Amino acid sequence: MRVFLTGAAGFIGSSIAAGLVRAGHQVTGLVRKPEQVAELAAIGVQGIVGTLNDRELIIEQAKAADAVINAASSDHRGAVEAIIEALAGSNKPFLHTSGSSIVGDASGGEGTEQIYYEDKLPVPTADKAARVAIDELVLASADKGVRASVLCNTLIYGHGALPRDSVQLPRLLKQARKSGIVRHVGPGRNIWSNVHIDDVVSLYLLALEKSPAGTFYFVESGEAAFRDMTAAIAQALDLGPAQDWPLPEAIAEWGYEMASYGLGSNSRVRGERSRKLLGWQPQGPSVLEWIENDMLRSPHATAV
Repeated sequence: MRVFLTGAAGFIGSSIAAGLVRAGHQVTGLVRKPEQVAELAAIGVQGIVGTLNDRELIIEQAKAADAVINAASSDHRGAVEAIIEALAGSNKPFLHTSGSSIVGDASGGEGTEQIYYEDKLPVPTADKAARVAIDELVLASADKGVRASVLCNTLIYGHGALPRDSVQLPRLLKQARKSGIVRHVGPGRNIWSNVHIDDVVSLYLLALEKSPAGTFYFVESGEAAFRDMTAAIAQALDLGPAQDWPLPEAIAEWGYEMASYGLGSNSRVRGERSRKLLGWQPQGPSVLEWIENDMLRSPHATAV
């Protein structure tokens, strides 16, 4: 296929792009900076410079492609509307990337027994309502002749195709290296579902080929409490035991969104549809195994 990919120079996007190329697809990737075009060329991707606000460019590229993957912002409604407009009536695949903080509870590091399933999602918090509305817009485009799916990623770990950081664990690592103390939000009992980047890529490839229109997927292969992940980070860095960090101090370091949702909430989900509908079989190591064995052993060691 000829695939148009937004966010092609990011952690998720570049990894998907490299996987698409390996599978024989032709990829055109949207990037924000001219120097990123050369980075993409090195992994076999044609880069074009633009932003998610470039509506006409997005429509043009989406119409020219056999499939579209949005791996850029999960919160840019205008770009999603442009893609849907371009693909309406074509039955072409459109994979939209969301994130499982949509079920985050901003617990301040406290744990929960609550687990969410793909067919029973909660009413979103005010902080996440706009993102969920975009997810619903994508799914509804199935009625307009778009083979659209939402892939809602959990905490992603692993090393990507380019030296880029994933969202959550790198912030814990950088703070630890800066201060010499590994910290988690509150008591760190909060739990996130998670998935290895290589397994994410394999699922996107399967969804591109086989996903039915209007399908929502949680992308997960396990879960872990933050206090267990920070303990593994402390051991890998040969530092003292990980410490609790009051939420206000965590917000001062990481910002409200990241401290409250990305690092301080629970996001426990189960992704059953990918396994049943697409035959997805994740192969990666668990997040604790990866932290212990691979986090510091990469050609680009800061890209965790």
